[in-house]
Amino acid sequence: MKLLSVFFALLVIASCSEKGAKVIEKSTLTYCNPVDINYRFQANTPRSHPGMDSLAIEQAKKKAELLKPYREAADPVIMLYNDKYLLFASHSGGYWYSNDMHDWNFIPIESMPVDNYAPAVIARGDTVFFKGNSMGATDYVYYNPDPFTDNWKPLGDSLSLTMNDACFFEDDEGELYSAYGLSMSEDEPLKIVKLDNSFQPVGEPLDVVPHNPQEHGWENPGEYNEIERNGCNEGSWLTKYNDKYYFQFATPGTEYRSYADGVYTSDSPFGPYEYEDYSPFSYKPEGFIRGAGHSSTFQDKYGNYWHIATQQISIRHNFERRIGLFPAYFDKDGVLRTITAFGDYPTIMPDRKIDIETGSLFKGWMLLSYNKNANASSSLKEFPVSNAFDEDIQKWWSAETGDADEWLSVELSNDVTINAIQLNFADQNANLGPETKNKNIYCYKVLASNDQQEWEVIIDKSNNDRDACHEYIELDVPVNAKYIKVENVKVPDGKFSIYDLRIFGNKRGEMPNEVSDIVVERDNDTRRANIKWGKDDSATGHVINYGISPEKLYSSIMVYGENSFRLTTLNKGVSYYISIDSFNETGITKGFEITEIE
Repeated sequence: MKLLSVFFALLVIASCSEKGAKVIEKSTLTYCNPVDINYRFQANTPRSHPGMDSLAIEQAKKKAELLKPYREAADPVIMLYNDKYLLFASHSGGYWYSNDMHDWNFIPIESMPVDNYAPAVIARGDTVFFKGNSMGATDYVYYNPDPFTDNWKPLGDSLSLTMNDACFFEDDEGELYSAYGLSMSEDEPLKIVKLDNSFQPVGEPLDVVPHNPQEHGWENPGEYNEIERNGCNEGSWLTKYNDKYYFQFATPGTEYRSYADGVYTSDSPFGPYEYEDYSPFSYKPEGFIRGAGHSSTFQDKYGNYWHIATQQISIRHNFERRIGLFPAYFDKDGVLRTITAFGDYPTIMPDRKIDIETGSLFKGWMLLSYNKNANASSSLKEFPVSNAFDEDIQKWWSAETGDADEWLSVELSNDVTINAIQLNFADQNANLGPETKNKNIYCYKVLASNDQQEWEVIIDKSNNDRDACHEYIELDVPVNAKYIKVENVKVPDGKFSIYDLRIFGNKRGEMPNEVSDIVVERDNDTRRANIKWGKDDSATGHVINYGISPEKLYSSIMVYGENSFRLTTLNKGVSYYISIDSFNETGITKGFEITEIE
């Protein structure tokens, strides 16, 4: 049986983020968050950060005792070096390089402590400089004139100032700075200090970012900022744009889906800095994988801006995390924006300079597998098959074994075109650790059928040689199929298990209705508001767009199967505006009704 291949492009609706935005085509490459790299297994030891209270630390210890090792990469930095991209992340045993930010190659490192948290990295000339968090230990900067080799050396003496969660920044005049700190109160602000050419501090640090959850709802800890206490400001990053300095920071804690980035700005690296009321500018509390904090803002080789961020799982361990890459830009008024709407759907990787303010890199391929009827060869009671299609990375399906005859299948809607598939493997009972690098490989096949009798292999990874637990594959030729099945060939250890099997494309059919009957009620505590809108079965889900100007609805929240949301990220004394888009498997209907949150 041959599946019907399709060679035509379905109509792609404009991005829900921008009125009238056009999809920016040309590049043949797409990617899908979380970034498809070899996330390293960690030694399962309890870890904490200064923002965790005693109860959270104790819970982390108990979780570490009960659960198997987990994968992690976080606190990412991407830099352009000699026309290649270098990607650094916490506790990864090395770093990655790429020609195109699409295909990444791992470089294991032993000549410096890459297992520290929060890498600070900068290139000066042809030499790359690196430091991680000291966390009370001796703090060194390391250098390497050839970062594609494992030949890092300490630069002079240890640092005279402890700079945790730091970034390095070089001004146009060649002056060097570090922004840094872990702030849990107004008395412990994030700081900036000037450095000499040996990266030693020059003069006194300047206080820049105080912790202020009393005024800024998004700085309160909790999954939805519900905990009334200080969190932790961290993850400093400095960017200069049009003679203005953007001091970016993360809060309230890496273990929360509310993890986000805000920004202060100044005309000078030493201030004074002013809080930007549109903060958080990088925010993603919903969708398949959540969180968009502790990030770096950078330009690709064409001059396009990007924001690469930490994303949260935090089930096996509080620090079980992944990496997400989002388009970003500065608008005509200098407002810094990160586009997280449909942030874990296929996105175009541009091959030229593009105008993201008037265009969209969202490919327009919708999720076809959400909440669909599914079946499996076997299932553990605690990990049912429905978990693999619920758009929630904190739950997963697991077969009873890791044997080659285990499989997972899903029934799709009629009249769908499949363009891409993402397989998110869940490592159930995989008793692996850091020493198993280069061995953590899933081998499998993906098959398609229209009748469940005859199956055609559309992806064959029987001899896979990539460690890719979030493998995203764009099909060379799109297919029409009613059923998709994944068959296990080999797991690295444990059982065959999948967070979600995510299938992308489009369904021929009716677009969802435009959202109506929007009602917003802001609390007496004006950091929070309730949003409701008319229920409509034509929509799979909705995207809430909000901002401090009707023309700048730059933050977004994606919800499935609901017609309400509690917004907890507002700043006191600031008016907001919202619109709501609807989407289904056919496409997106933009909501043009704008409602003020007074």
